[in-house]
Amino acid sequence: MPKPFKRIGLIGKHTNPEVQSTFGHLIPILTHRKIQITLETELAQLLPLEQRAIAHIVPENELSKHADLIIVVGGDGSILHAARSVVQDNVPVIGINRGRKGFLTDISPQALNNELTPILAGEYNQELRFLITLGIERQGEIISNSLALNDIVLHSGDIARMLSFEVMIDGQFVYKQHSDGMIIATPTGSTAHALAGGGPILHPSLSAMVLVPMQPHTLSSRPIVIDSNSTVTLTIPSENTPLPHVSCDGQVYLRTEPNDKLHIKRAKETLRLLHPKNYDYYNTLRTKLGWSRER
Repeated sequence: MPKPFKRIGLIGKHTNPEVQSTFGHLIPILTHRKIQITLETELAQLLPLEQRAIAHIVPENELSKHADLIIVVGGDGSILHAARSVVQDNVPVIGINRGRKGFLTDISPQALNNELTPILAGEYNQELRFLITLGIERQGEIISNSLALNDIVLHSGDIARMLSFEVMIDGQFVYKQHSDGMIIATPTGSTAHALAGGGPILHPSLSAMVLVPMQPHTLSSRPIVIDSNSTVTLTIPSENTPLPHVSCDGQVYLRTEPNDKLHIKRAKETLRLLHPKNYDYYNTLRTKLGWSRER
């Protein structure tokens, strides 16, 4: 049986007043259970002195080294940000929803005590969500690496303009694409930008990635679902003006140069995402996407 959590790190969207209010309810729940609390530095600066006084305060990149569980208060963007920070230490993450959709942050602030207390005691469901990694190759050398939980997106930047790029999967040529860009998404990210672009919903348990062209020039250019162990390579020819950008989870932005190669593949890191015992993935889809509840 899983053991109760004794050391918890807290992270959240600092500028959201609702997030700060939720921490005001959350911290007493943790202190009542005699749990050691660690705050990341920027969050700590915005909390009342009495809450800071009972916690350890560390930089965000050290938070997971001082915790057995990370609680994220905010929206899915906050989870995406936290995932890249904590995944290296294999510390589980749970989200309290203070965002909009909340596909990943499924604990309601209104039911905070009832839903969180059993998890703190070791009663929860755990999901493993894989990440993908981006390596930018320039003149034969990898000059940049980044992680994404949702998706890696090639796009034109601030100017709406069609791009040209070549797509290869596991060294095999697929096509030369003419479109506004390309989304390479994990099952986690299949309900984000990829869904808005016409891609399929992938169940989180699938070992798969989906490639979704953004407004392709040809109507026959459709999303492709591939094995997650494949390597996708996008080559940027010099004909593009302006040169395209690439983003990871919509939070890390990088510029490309002519003849760059973008290598996207499954990362070795896996996010441990916790849910309440009554978590139902299909209920989440029904609720967030407005599907009918009639049987």
